[in-house]
Amino acid sequence: MNKYEVMFIVNPELGEEEIKAISDKFKSMLESAGTVETFAEWGKRRLAYPIQDLTEGYYILATFEAAPEFPAELERIFKITDGVIRYLVTKCE
Repeated sequence: MNKYEVMFIVNPELGEEEIKAISDKFKSMLESAGTVETFAEWGKRRLAYPIQDLTEGYYILATFEAAPEFPAELERIFKITDGVIRYLVTKCE
């Protein structure tokens, strides 16, 4: 099991219920794949540069332990999930 950190940004125009649904979906995925150390919803923040004509995003940061093949699956699901505008998964040392 390796330790990873993931940050993803959700489109804030979706509304509170849809943002919460996306957040819960990924939190349950992380919990089923391993152990979640932290899961922090940073809330709506200004983006450093516009992404898809958006200037704000809803930030979520999580630290977790999972099998080495899980991050690739997580990235695949981020790509096909509507509402996620950016994501980054990094391995912690």
